[in-house]
Formats: sequence, C-alpha cells, structure tokens
Amino acid sequence: MNLRDKYNIPENAVITIAGTVGVGKSTMTTSLAKALGFQTSFENVDHNPYLDKFYADFERWSFHLQIYFLAERFKEQKRMFEQGGGFVQDRSIYEDTGIFAQMHADKGTMTKVDFETYTSLFEAMVMTPYFPHPDILIYIEGSIESIIDRIHERGREMEQQTPLSYWQEMHGRYEKWIASFNSCPVLRLNIEDYDLMKDEHAVESIISRISETIKTSTLV
Repeated sequence: MNLRDKYNIPENAVITIAGTVGVGKSTMTTSLAKALGFQTSFENVDHNPYLDKFYADFERWSFHLQIYFLAERFKEQKRMFEQGGGFVQDRSIYEDTGIFAQMHADKGTMTKVDFETYTSLFEAMVMTPYFPHPDILIYIEGSIESIIDRIHERGREMEQQTPLSYWQEMHGRYEKWIASFNSCPVLRLNIEDYDLMKDEHAVESIISRISETIKTSTLV
C-alpha cells in the first residue's frame, strides 16, 4: 500500500508549503510529492526578470516584482485546476499578499495606489473558478538563527548581499501572518524536528500529520 492510500490523503489534494526564505520549502515539496505520487508546482525564481533588480532597489522594483509573482502564481493555479490530480505547491499566493506586498506598503517601498491595485487584482483572482484553494497549508518554521545559517549555506549571491535586518523583519512578519491565517487548515512543522535530507522515514511521519490535520478540519 502506498503512503497516500495508507493515510487516506485525497488523490486530488492540493498541499501548499509556506515559510520564509531558507526553511526548506523546495525540499519538502519534492519529498512529499514523491512519497504521495503527486505532481509539483514550483516557484519560478531563476527566470524572474525583476528579482536581481528588486534586491538592488526595493522601492523601484517592489510593485513590478509582486505583480510578476502574482501573475506567475495565478497561471500555476490555473494549470493545476485544468490538469487535475494531487499537487504539492512550493509557496502560496497568500504569502505574496499578506507578507511581501503588505511589508512594502507598510515601509513605503510600494505606494498606496500600487498596493491597492495589487490587492484588487489578487482578490479578483482568488474568486475565479480557476483557483483551487489548498486542502492544507504546511507552515515550515524555525529560529531566525537557523534560517540565516541555511541562507548562508545556500549561497545565492543576491541573498548574501541582503541586510540581516531584512531577514529578521521577514521572519517576524511570517510569524504574525500565520497566527491569523484561516483560508485553509494549517500544519506547523519546525525545521529542528525532522531532516528530510538525512532521514528517509521522516516524510511518512509528516504525511501522518497531514492526514490528521485534514481529517480534523473536516470534523469541525
């Protein structure tokens, strides 16, 4: 018996992975999809035409970057809807609005008019029939120290040049965001509690917790 059947995970479930930079969203996405026989949906970072420019000048490029992410993520949502079946998704569209765009609006690196335009577009997108809401959101969390260590280990140049204060603020905003998130059931996993790279059995314990979280939510 495969793990999806063993733990009664719906065959068309959408599992979304959320968390700040460096917590291991891509590794989690790949491991869960392989174990469940699901498809993957990854954030397209390498071909983003605004990302390097954004890290060099937040104020100039924040709106462009967020609109690009929003468009790309909505195209992925539409693809998932049309293709059907189970998916594990690396990062949610909710984070773009509730954390990144909101942060730039709060700090003044996105104008009020741009933020209103952005949120209006987001709200229109999530109301369409092409937007499959997640069956569960897995929030990966950890201490800021552990996350900074992981960012340094990953070695992406644009991330290495980003001030520590940015990552600290992002960490705090994620914690605040997840505390009030209610668009779907949430499973919180701490990066200190598992190691998918070294422990092949860790993925089954995570799937077991996914099953329990989904099951509990249907009883409420």
